[in-house]
Amino acid sequence: MKTRLKELRARDGLNQTELAKRAKVSRQTISLIEREDYMPSLLIALRLSKIFNEPIESIFIFEEGEL
Repeated sequence: MKTRLKELRARDGLNQTELAKRAKVSRQTISLIEREDYMPSLLIALRLSKIFNEPIESIFIFEEGEL
């Protein structure tokens, strides 16, 4: 799974700590998601979707064969 999280964070001028607070997760969780080492739960994905006003599928992109 690819993610646009870092790109969206930069667009909105947020650092990892600020985003983590808004999403109610740790900064480490944001870092792991950005490095594509962790697939977020649906709840976290929904929170991020609301924060960035983007559909989930625009933030998290699944590659062929992952679904």
